[in-house]
Amino acid sequence: MLVRGAVLTVVLLGLVAFSVLLAKVTLTPSPASEDLVTANLRPGRSLRQYAEDYTFLAACKQAGGNLLLGVPFGLLLPFFVPRRLRMIRTTLLTAVAMAVVELIQGALVEGRAFDVDDVILNTAGALLGYFVLGRRISHRYYTYTDASGSPGPSAEKPEAEPKRAPGPAARTKAARTKAAPTKAAATKAAATKAAATKAAATKAARTKAGQRDRPKPAASAQKRGARTGRTDGAASGGRRATGSGAVRSLLDRLRGR
Repeated sequence: MLVRGAVLTVVLLGLVAFSVLLAKVTLTPSPASEDLVTANLRPGRSLRQYAEDYTFLAACKQAGGNLLLGVPFGLLLPFFVPRRLRMIRTTLLTAVAMAVVELIQGALVEGRAFDVDDVILNTAGALLGYFVLGRRISHRYYTYTDASGSPGPSAEKPEAEPKRAPGPAARTKAARTKAAPTKAAATKAAATKAAATKAAATKAARTKAGQRDRPKPAASAQKRGARTGRTDGAASGGRRATGSGAVRSLLDRLRGR
């Protein structure tokens, strides 16, 4: 926590010092060049003028000075902007700040005018400072603060995206996927039921055919009873006839005596 506070304090002081230097360089009146400078709203116009009308050293001094004015932005702003889209935010902040400075120059400062090429060069200098040194320093700073359990002031947690309702195509696909196993299960159940019905019908037909081939128990019993009765009757008649013959023989013998 102490280290983080010290780093942010140093960076803030450096940003304030740079702002004072920037104001002194860009907002200082220049009466001698009041009749020479004009506002430039066309990108690249001043750069062509540097190449055509200035000497090589003068052109390098003019363009290099605008580049160096933007470098501190690329070194200091990454400590105060969120880590998400850090480079883009640093570039946009630099462009906005330098555009405001150029507008103040053209509106209030004598011998100064708004130049869009200066804004472009300052922004390019900020990107140069960010890629050369600012990205590494800010990355180490955030790594250290995250490891120590005290995230930097610009850390952002990505918001959870709301769940989106599935579209018509997704719902149709899900319905088809759900209906496929249901249809297969219904087909399988119908086939199983038909097989069971067929097996039951076959079994019933076999049972009925077997019953037709077998003799009826009641009829068999009646036939057996009738046959037994006839045999018993015949035997009784034979015994009766034998008994009556014996009696007659006995009577004939008594009469002869």
